[in-house]
Amino acid sequence: MDLLQYTFFQHALIGSLLASIACGLVGTYIVTRRLVFISGGLTHSSFGGIGMGLYAGISPILAAAIFSVLSAFGVEWLSKRKDMREDSAIAVFWTLGMALGIMFTFLSPGFAPDLSAYLFGNILTITMGDIALLGGLAALLILFFVLYIHPIIYIAFDREFARSQGIPVQLFEYILMMFIALTIVACLRMVGIVLVISLLTIPQMTANLFSHRFQRIIWLSIGIGYLSCLGGLMISFYLNVPSGASIIFFSIIIYAICKIGKSFWLTLRQKKEVKLLQS
Repeated sequence: MDLLQYTFFQHALIGSLLASIACGLVGTYIVTRRLVFISGGLTHSSFGGIGMGLYAGISPILAAAIFSVLSAFGVEWLSKRKDMREDSAIAVFWTLGMALGIMFTFLSPGFAPDLSAYLFGNILTITMGDIALLGGLAALLILFFVLYIHPIIYIAFDREFARSQGIPVQLFEYILMMFIALTIVACLRMVGIVLVISLLTIPQMTANLFSHRFQRIIWLSIGIGYLSCLGGLMISFYLNVPSGASIIFFSIIIYAICKIGKSFWLTLRQKKEVKLLQS
């Protein structure tokens, strides 16, 4: 409890909650639509925006947000063309972002910046500006999902059915891709480019072990995501290791425990059913 006296730890707790809300909403759509590979491409393409921001002397997070949103629109547009496969479109922006990020970082004037904070993250260094960004994004996502939860579910599970219901599928897909890109950028300071995709998928995979309902997965993934952040912070504090890696490691531990526990419970249930049939 002594940790709560420190401002940086208070910021970490608030940031973890807001990030869990944003990732719980967006991540459920990502996992349901099977967009994990696309999200990985957008995650790494954001590095191009960071490099450009450092070179131009503007906020790297702002530059990364703009670059990621444009990359998301580019992937969505290219993947709809008949002469371009979706995985090829993702590879184009994935490699382009990483290449531009490395080039502009080394071309930046002055001392070479420390990129480890963007690559691996450190939740203990987030500022009130980062919290405000996460808070604004979480509020927008909550409002959007509350207003359009049914169209989002239709698009996530069956786009053709959504079109038959008169839903502007393409518009929703572009908006959701924009939210995916913004969520990735907002979480960069927490877990970094290398690990942010895990925060968007592992809590949802864990929640999916217990429910197949879209709304329930959202609620469960928010709770599991926040629990992962808290556990990761404790590991980071006691072992003196990077917080971003600790958060992802703890989330994988939770998934493994739930997976093994569910498998064990199903095995016991099957044995009981066999005994009942035999008797």
